[in-house]
Order: sequence, then structure tokens, then C-alpha cells
Amino acid sequence: MKILKSLLLLLIVMNISLIGAQEEKRFKIHTVAFYNLENLFDTINDPLKYDEASPIMEMKDNRSEVYKQKVKNMARVIANIGSDMANNSPAVIGVCEIENRDVLEDLVNDPLLLGKDYGIIHFDGPDRRSIDVALLYQKAIFKPIESSSHELLIYDDVSRKRVYTRDQLLVSGELDGDLIHIIVNHWPSRSGGEARSRSKRVGAAKLNKRIIDSLQSIDPYAKIFTMGDLNDDPTNDSVKEVLKAKKDKDEVPFKGIYNPYEKMFTEKGWGTTAYRDALSLFDQIMMTKPLLDDDYSSFRFWKAGIYNPSYLFNKRGRFEGYPFRSFADGGFTGGFSDHFPVYVYLIRQVNEEDVTKG
Repeated sequence: MKILKSLLLLLIVMNISLIGAQEEKRFKIHTVAFYNLENLFDTINDPLKYDEASPIMEMKDNRSEVYKQKVKNMARVIANIGSDMANNSPAVIGVCEIENRDVLEDLVNDPLLLGKDYGIIHFDGPDRRSIDVALLYQKAIFKPIESSSHELLIYDDVSRKRVYTRDQLLVSGELDGDLIHIIVNHWPSRSGGEARSRSKRVGAAKLNKRIIDSLQSIDPYAKIFTMGDLNDDPTNDSVKEVLKAKKDKDEVPFKGIYNPYEKMFTEKGWGTTAYRDALSLFDQIMMTKPLLDDDYSSFRFWKAGIYNPSYLFNKRGRFEGYPFRSFADGGFTGGFSDHFPVYVYLIRQVNEEDVTKG
């Protein structure tokens, strides 16, 4: 058992030269990620939900074959995120646009992910179409301590009727011994236009801020990630004015929030989804200041990225260069998702004795 543990540790320890460092140090790497799975629905009609509006249920035939391929495609992407640096799939990954726990069980039991032994944290939410959020985690790396679902109460500006949308999922646990908190989001869509729907996402951001504030009131130095498909860019009011997320690490105040995706959007023109020939960076992972410290005796933020290898792009046609989505024109394309996944790498310095001991 000691030999096995040592080998597993060696597999995920890599040499990284930090900017400004005088010597090469050894670090352990874990990937924290988020992925919009684009309508991962099963083929069973639930009479208590409006799941018949999902693309797979609108198909006339081959639903079972399409579902199996969709699951396989999602597993392929998740297995690859972060593997080039961490030599492993994500330690934890938030997901959205999933119907229920059943589809997640099919996903984590796919041959590409089965060996990772992913656990699932999911609550049934109130969304009209039964679109939920969830967290997957490798049981050998992340140990959940507490999880809760937080209801978003928002109302239509005209009718004043409640808009039933996704809850926000909070999970607290130990990542390889370090206490972290993760909030998984899927904020209200831009249906009806960005301006008309803006208040709904501002409401989602306010709920998100309350969750973060409550965690920081208990521990001002809490390591908190908030991630998800926000249906807003890093420059929109929900992120900049409500969360007050900063694009530069040096500008993040005590109890503040850092958004590494703002520079990707404003300075590099990168995005995670596209609509009418315009890129948007709706998928983001933000974090609190303690994850930015330069004391690497515990896990700290190293860098962020968008996972967008060539196989996730459309290669031809009117949507060339767009994410290769799963469903279009009433059928299955063989693709993956209309969003690219996002991820961050966390690193912790490893001493030689940590590598050799069992």
C-alpha cells in the first residue's frame, strides 16, 4: 500500500518554474473546473417535469443511441481537462445543464471516468425545464464536509410572477487536506434580451455574494471558488458591480474576489460560447484572496484557462470556429457542447520527504 501511494503521488507531482523564483521547486497540482454539459437529459419522460422540451426528447428516433454518445462525449472532455499538467482529470468539476442524478451516474460510470471514482453532489432544483447544477469530485482527493442548495428568488419585471430558475450549490470540503468552498452557478439566461433580463442575473449575483459573505463571516481567510455559466461576461454589472471582482491580483482587497477571466475577455478576446458571430465569456471561475497568497505550503491559485482543443470546435459551415455543440436543427450533431469548459490549476509545494513517505 505504501508503494502504491508513493507511485500515485509521484504521478501528480511535477516540476514548475515559478516566475521570479530563484530555484526550481516541486509542486503538487490539482485541477478545479466547470463545464456546461448542454442539455444532458435522459430519454425518460418525467411527468412531474417539463423535460419533454429538451432536445433529446424532441427527437423522433434513435434517442437511446444519441444519449449513449452524448454521455461518452461528455466523459471524453472531462477526462482530458487538466490532464496535460496535472496528469489527471479534474479533482473537482462543477457542471450545469443536467437533468438529474441518473445522468450524472451514467457519466461517472463511463469507462473513461470509471477509474477516477467520482462522487456526485446534486440537489433537485426548481427550474421549469429541470435543468440543474451539480459537483463531481474524485473521492480519493476531495472529501465533502457539508453541502447545501440555495434558492434564487427572482420575479418577472412585467408580470411580477416568480421566475423558477437554478439554485446555487455550495459544497465545503477538504481538497487533499485543504479546506475549500465551491459555489456552482447557472445564472438566468438572456431570454428577452440582455437589458430586460439583466436584473435577474444581478439578483443571482447578490445571492452569490451573500453566500460568500456568510462563509467569510465565519472565516475571513476562507478559500472560496465561485464558478459557473453566468450568462454574463466578466465586465457585466453582476460580476463587476455586485461581486466587485477584480481582473488584477494586486488589486484584490481583503475579502475580495479575483476573476482571471476578465483579462482573457478584454485583452485577448477569448470566449467560451458564441452567438451571432460574437464571442462571450459566460463561463468563469473566480476566487477569494487567500487563494492568491504566495505561501505555497497549502494550495494556491497558479493559473486559469479555457479548455478548447480542436476537437471541440466546428470545422466548417456557418458556425465554423464556434463550440461544436451537441444539438442543432432538431437533431444530434455528434458534437459536445455549445460552451467550452474552464479550469484553474492549484499548486502546493512538495518537500522531498513528502514524495518518498507512504
